[in-house]
Amino acid sequence: MTPQTPSAPLSQEVVAQVLSESLPYIKEFHGKTIVVKYGGNAMTEEALQRSFAHDVVLLKLIGLNPVVVHGGGPQIDEALRRIGKQGTFIQGMRVTDAETMEVVEWVLGGQVQQDIVLMINEAGGKAVGLTGKDGAMIQAVKKMLPNKEDPSKPIDIGFVGDIKSVEPAVVKALQDDQFIPVISSIGYGADGLAYNINADVVAGKMAEVLGAEKLLMMTNTVGVLDKNGNLMRSLSAKTIDALFADGTISGGMLPKISSALDAARNGVKSVHIVDGRVPHCLLLEILTDRGVGTMISSD
Repeated sequence: MTPQTPSAPLSQEVVAQVLSESLPYIKEFHGKTIVVKYGGNAMTEEALQRSFAHDVVLLKLIGLNPVVVHGGGPQIDEALRRIGKQGTFIQGMRVTDAETMEVVEWVLGGQVQQDIVLMINEAGGKAVGLTGKDGAMIQAVKKMLPNKEDPSKPIDIGFVGDIKSVEPAVVKALQDDQFIPVISSIGYGADGLAYNINADVVAGKMAEVLGAEKLLMMTNTVGVLDKNGNLMRSLSAKTIDALFADGTISGGMLPKISSALDAARNGVKSVHIVDGRVPHCLLLEILTDRGVGTMISSD
């Protein structure tokens, strides 16, 4: 392991400025719910994992109510490789046959979720892991994708779900008892079967039903980029529609931006696509004047 060069200590003046800058945000967001979609590099690099856990616990301790929704794409892909399967995607959605769904349940509801819970607890928080089955929280229906070549024949991608409804009672009860909910993106249908739901979609809908102050989606980019690779710091619904139409937003960004826009249109006060590769990106985005990504509004 390559030794890290210690960072230069901050001056007292800089420390005082940063703390002072955070005060109005702490006052404004005290008691408010913040939904965080956790993924990307922040989920796979140890230093960023610890930074994330630190941020979540600190937000809870200063009076905010963080709710974590996570995916686990890289971990699912690795588990599939170990059993000789290759992950495939259509329109940004994972094709999920019965065997793949078993892997998804084990990875998301077991390995990944418990790693996040342990990490937050080690940082001084009290995290509790949930799936859609707990408290009948996430009711799902089978998702079919549109077929541009033949609209009469939608594309079946297996055990992939759309959200029918979200019952947030168990999440609210945990928040009231000072716990930090950690939610895996698995829903359950009336047929009793489990369905893989895109974590961005779950995070967006959870933010809506909880009346969240903010929804933050952590990514592996600096935010939403234009065709020249420049960061767009703020986006409106009209601008996003144009970016969808000309192909600027495509692939895995489609469900992320669509969910962010739906949340903004349905009462979430601000939605942010943030760079999860930046240490303490949550604190920078929520408690300082400096943004680390793109803000999406419904206007």
